[in-house]
Amino acid sequence: MTIETLCYGFGLIEGPRVDADDNLYFSDVPNGGVYRRAPDGEIETVVPKRRGVGGIALHASGGIVVSGRNICHVKDGETRVLFDPDGIPGFNDIYTDAAGRVYAGSLRYVLDDPGSPPQPGELWRIDAEGEAVELYGGVRLSNGVGLSPDHRTIYHSDTTAGHVIAHDVTADGAVSNRRVFAEIVAGRPDGLAVDERGGVWIAAIGDGSVSRYGLDGKLDRRIKVPAVSVTSLCFGGSDGRDMYIVTSDNTQDEDRGGTVFRTRVDVAGVPAPMATI
Repeated sequence: MTIETLCYGFGLIEGPRVDADDNLYFSDVPNGGVYRRAPDGEIETVVPKRRGVGGIALHASGGIVVSGRNICHVKDGETRVLFDPDGIPGFNDIYTDAAGRVYAGSLRYVLDDPGSPPQPGELWRIDAEGEAVELYGGVRLSNGVGLSPDHRTIYHSDTTAGHVIAHDVTADGAVSNRRVFAEIVAGRPDGLAVDERGGVWIAAIGDGSVSRYGLDGKLDRRIKVPAVSVTSLCFGGSDGRDMYIVTSDNTQDEDRGGTVFRTRVDVAGVPAPMATI
């Protein structure tokens, strides 16, 4: 399997998302900034300096929704805050549903601050500007969030616990039937993406791989990546079969740091809906 290097020279890359024109959006968590890579390889800064962006969603009216210290919509250089509750230092991965609502995993402690004791976070559903519902708690370290092709199941990586949990989802966005979907066999689960057959692809930080887990939660296949800390992935391309994989390191050349790779898979990914809130 061919793995192509698209760009490098970043810190910990997160939040990959591809638009209809195959522009790839991604963030540099420690160094700040959200970037857009065009199909011709040109890279431009979309959101300067913002640190801690773990998740990105496209917005139907233009611009992007990003996580970090809050959840906000950035368009043409203007920022509109969607959710900024007291007592939550930040948010990590986000995802959107068919109704345009945003699901966001909270971080209840500052990851790089040894004086900030770990405590579990939650998954929130943001229904409108300033309106959100806590769906569940008990997530030790929130990471990738995604929905099944029929939007009836939501998946959520808990990196510290070493597994991905799942809930049933109703049309109004309520969740129930919490369960462990998959125990990660190597490394720890980070970002994830779902394909059209319902397979869940999970980035394994510490293992240098992305792996597909079937509907039964069992490991189906594994792709090794030239990095140790594989942080997230997404689908793109004209047929949805391009897989973009992002990292915080590069074992081919350690001076390259965080790198964006691309490969091809045999099943297309589920397109991420646009936010409308």
